[in-house]
Amino acid sequence: MKSISGKKFCKLIENKGWVLKRINGSHHIYGKPGTDILLVIPVHKNDDLKTGLLKSLMKLSGIEENAL
Repeated sequence: MKSISGKKFCKLIENKGWVLKRINGSHHIYGKPGTDILLVIPVHKNDDLKTGLLKSLMKLSGIEENAL
């Protein structure tokens, strides 16, 4: 699986219709109109997201691996 930073993942989901609700420290919390799902994305400089977290966020947001 290709690795991606938290910043880049935030830009990717914003293009898919997710909206930044709030920022709590270094965690950006996104929601999508019409759903109750919240995505919490850690944005630590340009550090890559860990594989398990990335897979979970992709599953919740409906993003396919080839979109990365």
